[in-house]
Amino acid sequence: MKYSIVILFCIISLSSFAQTEEQKAQARKYSNEFLKIGVGARGFGMGNAMSAAADDVTAGYWNPAGLIDMDTIAQGSLMHASYFANVASYDYAGLVLPIDSTHRFAVSLIRLGVNDIPNTLDLVSNGNIDYSKVKSFNTADFASIFSYAWRLKRLRNLSFGTNVKIVYRGVGRFANAWGFGLDLAAKYRTKNLTIGVNLLDATRTYNMWTFNTETFEKQFIATGNVVPQNSVELTNPALRFGLAYRLFANKKISALIAADTDWSFDGQRNVLISGKVVNLDPKLGVELAYRDGRDKMAAFLRGGVYNFQREKNADGVEQLTYFPTAGVGFVLRDVYNLQVDYALANIGNFSENLYSHVISLKFDLTKRKPLIN
Repeated sequence: MKYSIVILFCIISLSSFAQTEEQKAQARKYSNEFLKIGVGARGFGMGNAMSAAADDVTAGYWNPAGLIDMDTIAQGSLMHASYFANVASYDYAGLVLPIDSTHRFAVSLIRLGVNDIPNTLDLVSNGNIDYSKVKSFNTADFASIFSYAWRLKRLRNLSFGTNVKIVYRGVGRFANAWGFGLDLAAKYRTKNLTIGVNLLDATRTYNMWTFNTETFEKQFIATGNVVPQNSVELTNPALRFGLAYRLFANKKISALIAADTDWSFDGQRNVLISGKVVNLDPKLGVELAYRDGRDKMAAFLRGGVYNFQREKNADGVEQLTYFPTAGVGFVLRDVYNLQVDYALANIGNFSENLYSHVISLKFDLTKRKPLIN
């Protein structure tokens, strides 16, 4: 069943590719960037180095193969963050459910939105300014990610996962787009070392844009702007590779050290290792965990660093910049293992001065014993 789903989706994607070639679709370097922000305060606190470290419901986003490593039957998570002085909001909800002892299914919902944007298209009428004609509109990006993870019984250290992504992007009444894509992932785990690989947008992700030109065509023509046409926007594949290593696993205080590298192949970017063909963007994170009297992880202290860039200062001297992150978390065992996490991070890498407070909740949906050992 799982293989037929993947094969069917690949056929659909290849068929879509043939159509978009006829329409001269263009690949955008920064297409669907909201899907690269991250989810969960734990991930943000660890500098987004999560492709090997994620072993809970958020693995549906970071690496779906990691859903197999969960130590509970079913789990949910909620997150909210705001930035740009609360102008924009970023929200996430996730749910993972078991199918059987070696298969899991998860759903992740993501929304990035900006509300009450002034619409000044009708501000000037007959040469006069009329503020009463200034209206407002909202813009929002939505994504539904359906994750499927499985483990082969003969290879218990190796798991696989796939994501089917449905994207909707809306800009008021002016334009909207529907998008579809596929991720493929794998994870290999030993006693202390974990390796994670996630091929993002494996078959490219396609956003089909529709422009409601009747809402702005008159003003665009009057001001000499080009009226956009309906188009297809492509997101090229990217590779996320990560390592996670746990120290002092059976001690009162243990440490998880994680490192990720995002590989992109769509042209030169301003990252640590930049090239015309390949770009490497590293992320580093660490998590200290405290075990309580029941030998369960009960409190966490996290730190990380990411978004390495080379920038020129006021004197024209090039220097390396980066963003540090920090976070904490604690678990309430008697409330369905409710975990509360907090992180201070620059969630969209939009500005070196705008840090956001990220809060997320994670909770088990049952108190029964774990299904997967």
